Amino acid sequence: METKTKQLLNRNFIGKEQQYPIKVLQFGEGNFLRAFVDYAFYRLNNELSFNAGIAVVQPLEGGMVDLIEKQDGLYTLFLNGIKNKQPIQDIYLIDNIVKCVNPYKNFQDYLEIAKADSLEFVISNTTEAGIEFIDSDIPDMKPPKSFPAKLAVFLYERYCFFKGDISKGLAIIPCELINYNADTLKKVLLQYCDLWNLEADFRNWLNEACTFHNTLVDRIVPGYPRNEIEEYNSKIDYQDNILVTAEPFFLWVIEGDDKLKEKIPFHKIDLDVKIVKDMQPYRTRKVRILNGAHTAMVPFSIMYGNETVRETLDDTFTGDFVSNVIFNEINPVLELDSEEKKQFAEEVLDRFRNPFIKHLLSDIALNSISKFKVRVLPTVLEYIKINQKLPTYLTFSLACLIRFYKKEWNGSQLPVKDTQDIVDFFDQTWKSGNVNEVVSKTLGNTEFWEQDLNQIEGLTEAIEFALQQIETNGITEGFTNYKAKYL
Repeated sequence: METKTKQLLNRNFIGKEQQYPIKVLQFGEGNFLRAFVDYAFYRLNNELSFNAGIAVVQPLEGGMVDLIEKQDGLYTLFLNGIKNKQPIQDIYLIDNIVKCVNPYKNFQDYLEIAKADSLEFVISNTTEAGIEFIDSDIPDMKPPKSFPAKLAVFLYERYCFFKGDISKGLAIIPCELINYNADTLKKVLLQYCDLWNLEADFRNWLNEACTFHNTLVDRIVPGYPRNEIEEYNSKIDYQDNILVTAEPFFLWVIEGDDKLKEKIPFHKIDLDVKIVKDMQPYRTRKVRILNGAHTAMVPFSIMYGNETVRETLDDTFTGDFVSNVIFNEINPVLELDSEEKKQFAEEVLDRFRNPFIKHLLSDIALNSISKFKVRVLPTVLEYIKINQKLPTYLTFSLACLIRFYKKEWNGSQLPVKDTQDIVDFFDQTWKSGNVNEVVSKTLGNTEFWEQDLNQIEGLTEAIEFALQQIETNGITEGFTNYKAKYL
């Protein structure tokens, strides 16, 4: 029997011709932003008639705004989870992306958005490595390389077009998973003001007209369900090439005041968006426990043979490893209420085991070096300071991370995805085949860690031993031998 080809999702096909005015400029078009931020504004639009359209900017030359544009900015979001011990699946057709821009193809189109009178917010998620200062970026580039430089050019265009009107400033709400993300972004923007010799009045406009809000985001987003795509397609009557899956859990903590609450009234709908004076307690808990566990498990579990987070938790060997990482090494060094830490950690493990979310370890592997530095290294350092010894499981995890960047394991390619300079570093370093040399150079790379980790007593030797065990005996026996010596 011939299968009927479905119509590609578009506004005409589903009768959604309404176009919201652009209120949000969004740097990033990936799964997370579409399942998190765009979903949040979709809820505001539908429940409060917030009337916010989103202009999506592709921050890197290789991206997917073309795919989004082909579907008129529309896509399907599946929220899969458990409620009262029963499986649930909620389906949303997200319709608030009204413009897609690839500044590498049409830079002027990007700058035109700066002139939108309706624009109020800038949202971004360019990964932990995205908020960086590149001193070779100049304003005449179309576009500059770094995300902050692109934003600086955009904000300067807006400042000039509206002649410095204070009322045309924007609320800048980055979602990159680094501490003080908005403060860091503002600092880099001001560096570009200095580098480019921009006038003092523009700097004043940045400081007085624009507001910068540190954030914490939390939702597990596996993204496009490659292996179950036929099942998902059977639930919609159109072709959607960019549908996205996520868990129902949602937490967005934004530092701000009552003015921001009035501007972005999430408190009026049933969505866990907290606008608070200080988000640090929420951040520490989430980044160290949830993200820390994610990052610590990825190389270890992939080389063991797992493909997903759930498989990692369900397997006795890898599940025990993750449990020890969380309850014996991460939680004990966090200055939070012990019951609160325990409850949050157990909730995290339940989320990891969500049977409806196939969260591929390979998807979490993106930018693993910078993630380890932000999410795991602080725990390692604090554990050593408190206990005067190395954390057994996290140290072995670091050894697995270094081995992971060799890119080949048991005849197969590992899913290494990182910036070219980091990939080149490991390609060059692993050429020697000398484990001790690899460890020394990696731990001593201050561009990775902002310190020489060889200076930590016993760490170099422990990583060398762990790597030798991994190379000789594999993950299971290698860890057993390592633990016998270092636990």
